[in-house]
Amino acid sequence: MNLYTIGFTKKTAEDFFNLLTKNNVKRLIDIRLNNKSQLAGFAKGEDLKFFLNKIGQIEYKYMIEFAPTDSLLEGYRKNQISWEEYEKQYNKLLIERDVLKDKDISIFDNACLLCSESTAKQCHRRLAAEYIAKASKDIKITHL
Repeated sequence: MNLYTIGFTKKTAEDFFNLLTKNNVKRLIDIRLNNKSQLAGFAKGEDLKFFLNKIGQIEYKYMIEFAPTDSLLEGYRKNQISWEEYEKQYNKLLIERDVLKDKDISIFDNACLLCSESTAKQCHRRLAAEYIAKASKDIKITHL
């Protein structure tokens, strides 16, 4: 089972959609706290849903339950908490929300978790993918 992650910043629309189609992504799972921002350009929620369908027949799904809370995100962005503390709090949040409850793990097969960060190193999409991968030993994570 392949699970991908991608961020849209520092990517052109062409690069973004080529990465998804080249890797045979079937479903893009948007895990951003805010998917309606005008600053998101081509990755704005409803526009993205349209482009994904037209360009690659890729399904769009918004799963806000995987998004960090506003206070957690702001705490990290304003250097009030370290990345290590962010990781701990985010993972605790996933457990408290029981994000995989009532979800068939197969929805993540050939799916791609989306957020805005250009790399997965210090991004909640990496943490979310690792959390999902713990539910099935067959999941291979690739960061696009």
